[in-house]
Amino acid sequence: MNGSNHPSAGAGFAAQADVAKALGHPHRLALLQQIALGESSVERLAELSGLSVANASQHLQHLKRAGCVLARRDGKHVFYRLSSVPMADVLVALGNYVGYRQAQISEVLVQSRQQPEGMESVSIRDLLGRIEDGTVVLLDVRQDDEFAQDHLPGAVNIPLEQLERRVDELSENADIVAYCKGQYCVLTMEAVNILRASGRRARPLAGGVSEWRAAGLMSAKDL
Repeated sequence: MNGSNHPSAGAGFAAQADVAKALGHPHRLALLQQIALGESSVERLAELSGLSVANASQHLQHLKRAGCVLARRDGKHVFYRLSSVPMADVLVALGNYVGYRQAQISEVLVQSRQQPEGMESVSIRDLLGRIEDGTVVLLDVRQDDEFAQDHLPGAVNIPLEQLERRVDELSENADIVAYCKGQYCVLTMEAVNILRASGRRARPLAGGVSEWRAAGLMSAKDL
């Protein structure tokens, strides 16, 4: 039986989603970072995180319900500590991943400054002419769900994290124009670098769906 169809698999993902939801707030991550240094009272955690006691307490309750922290009462004060060593590992992994992504983005930005002509973008006006004469492949590197909501007419969707392993789906002879969220989306430049490393001709689009619609053009949702 396929493990993804097993009932327990769905329950496991739901539990992971609950934890991810609990972690999905900067105040809660800030509180967890302080708790990782040692058990602390709500008042001390609020002070260290720059929050009111009431606000800190509310976020801590969310973390407690998700099993991220444990609480104990001592008189009038409530103290919080991490629930387990694995939770500390999760915080370290998050920090490492964010550092990795920031380094990637910094590298792309440096490259774009060092070789500005290489990252010269294609304007929406120029793209219209290229689409009409069929000389360009328009590549949307956003997530599948974002692409499904709306995209530029005729665009092909390959999310950025899949691009390296799916690059062969794009012709080596095509002129590719890549876009993501908007004009200043660093992920577009990262996609262009991946495409060029594979030997393909690629440039970023000066804009995305919002800029396209702002120009008075119809997106896929309008067709």
